[in-house]
Order: sequence, then C-alpha cells, then structure tokens
Amino acid sequence: MRQITVIGGGVAGLTAAIMCAERGASVRLFEAHEMVGGRARSTDGPYKANLGPHAIYKGGVLWEWLSARDLMPPLGRPLLTGVRFHYEGATHRTPPLSLIPPGLRLRGRMAPVDQDFRSWVTDHGDARTAGLLSSLAGVYTFHHDPGELSAAFVWERSQRLLLSARPPARFVVGGWSTLVDALERHARSLGVTIITAERVDALPDAPVIVALELRDARRLLGDDETLQWLSGRTVCLDLGLRERGGDPWIVSDLESSGWIERYSAQDASLAPAGEQLVQAQMPIRPHESVDDAGLRLERLLDASFEAWRGRVTWRRRQVMDGRSGALDLPGTTWRDRPAIDRGDGVFLCGDQVAAPGCLSEVSFASAIDASTLALEYARRGALRRVA
Repeated sequence: MRQITVIGGGVAGLTAAIMCAERGASVRLFEAHEMVGGRARSTDGPYKANLGPHAIYKGGVLWEWLSARDLMPPLGRPLLTGVRFHYEGATHRTPPLSLIPPGLRLRGRMAPVDQDFRSWVTDHGDARTAGLLSSLAGVYTFHHDPGELSAAFVWERSQRLLLSARPPARFVVGGWSTLVDALERHARSLGVTIITAERVDALPDAPVIVALELRDARRLLGDDETLQWLSGRTVCLDLGLRERGGDPWIVSDLESSGWIERYSAQDASLAPAGEQLVQAQMPIRPHESVDDAGLRLERLLDASFEAWRGRVTWRRRQVMDGRSGALDLPGTTWRDRPAIDRGDGVFLCGDQVAAPGCLSEVSFASAIDASTLALEYARRGALRRVA
C-alpha cells in the first residue's frame, strides 16, 4: 500500500491519520506549527482558554468515535442553573414568556431547506419570536444574522443543542489540549510519523489528505473557485475575572446574537483559585469594525457581570473570521459544500466541507470519509503495481 500523507495536524488531520494507520497504512503527518492541534488547542499558562472548539456533543460522530477507541477525556456536564437572557436592554433570569408557546408549536417540525429561518418561524408565529429564536442561534453560528440562514440548518441544531430536555454538550476537563494530546499519543502509538514546524507548499505524491482551513487549502490546491463557503465572523473576548457571587453561567443575547459563558463554572481547573474564566463572543455586522463589535460585546458584559472591569486579571481578544464552521444558506445543505474527493488522490477534510454534524463534528466526520477514500485509492494503486 502506498504511503498516505496528511497535511495539517488539527483534529481533522489527527483523526484521518489515526483512521489510516488503524487499517495498516504507512502515514506521515505534516503540521506547520510547533505543536499539533490547530484551533483545538487551549492556551498555555494558568488560564486554559480554548482557541476554537468548546464542547463534545453526546451521541454525535465525535462522541461515538472517541468512545469506540477509549479516547474519551474526562468531561464536565452543563450546569442546571445560572442561565440568563439579554433582551429589551437588560439581562433577565427567564426568556420572554411570549417565546414559549411558539417554540412549543415548532418543536418537532421539519424545517425546510430552501426557506430562511426567520421567515419560516414568522409563518408559524410572529416576527418578534422569529427574531428572538434567530439570535439564540448565534452561539453555534457565530453569525450576525442566523435568521437569514437555511431554516433546516438552524432549526435542527437549535433543537439538538439548545432546546433539548437533556442538553448534549459536554466540556473537556482541562481544555481541548487534553483531547489533542490524547489523539497525538494514539497516532504515534499506531506508527504515524508526525513532522511539526514544516509547512507543505506543494502537494506530495497521492494519496494526500488535506486537513487545512479552506483559505489555506485554496492556496495549496490552487482552487479559488470551488473551495469557498460561508462561515461566521465574530469577535471573542476571553477574560480571567476574580470570583464574585451571583455571576451567571451563560448569557444569551436575544437582540444581537451574542453569547457569554463562564467555562470555569463546570471546570475549576481552567483558572487559578479564586478566579474564573469567561469567554464572550459578538458576531460582527457587515461594514462594522472589529472595535465597534467589541464595544457592543463589552456593553453586554456590563449588563451581565457586575463590576467585571475592575475584576479582570487576564484578557485576550481574537477575531474568528471563516474559522467557526460552515453555514448553509437557503437552498443548500452540507452536501453542497466543497467536496471531500478533489480527484487524483487528493482528499479534503475540515469543518467547512461536505460532511454532516454540528461545529467540530464536521471535522471528524469529514476526516473519517477522507481516510476511507484515501485508503481505497492506496489499495487500488497497490493492486495495479501487483498486476
């Protein structure tokens, strides 16, 4: 069997390498940075802030894949209290009561692919409910207006992630670096050759699995036409705060699609004793500057965390642009995204390609498909040589 090369050492690349090695292939993995993990790593030091993915969803492809290999890291569960909702210029302990009846009527319905979410909800309720439910989806879309996305895309995820009686989210204790380290150890134990601090600028011999963000895949593959897909653009603010009684666990901004979460609430190891780790995000509107979106985010913090500015012990701001998963517009599904099979023994995986799932699950699902296709290609090449 031919050697399989994986370019990119994020969770998609590590998963693809493991899958190929498990089936007997010789695998080498190239990562441009000093360490593998990509956006799935956490910051070093006393504050373990995740750079990208935050949750593993029970019952999803990632959950099943990790469980089957005994690679599941220690997990924290969602809290039962501490959820707040921001609307009408203030933060409340309960959502608007007018939101509940329409939400119950929609529960269980199959939303259409070719209609936008806002108009679909309006058809079954009213414009205000549609706006509130649209903003609620900001947590997993990172988009300034989730209501303009496909109704099927938004509603399926909202029901699963936000409106389930038993929320499926689980949080990796110690940050996602814990999971990345487990994947790296497992890959090496299977014989995968991992080469770090080496950027690949030209495709090696096939089969090749390209596990890069779309912008990097476009450069490597020379394809600016088909390697395009909509993703979110948001400003994220990580904060270390001195503890204060009464701080919420979650704040959902039902006006601007913002979201705040106190991650140390379910995992105290993420921050030093007496402190807590908070991440807040605010989608950036068209023609809005990052600084203006950041000001809106700070106003949301003002309304939700009492005297937070005087409690800051650590602060980091980042802009997530095209790095937060795929978004499907009306008339499109995951099947319409950039194809995994690029032809001539080149296969693509990542969180914006043609694979199902929520957020980081797409990376794992596409990596599984890419490795299966790469293995088939490698075997065909071996059979031709024998013949």
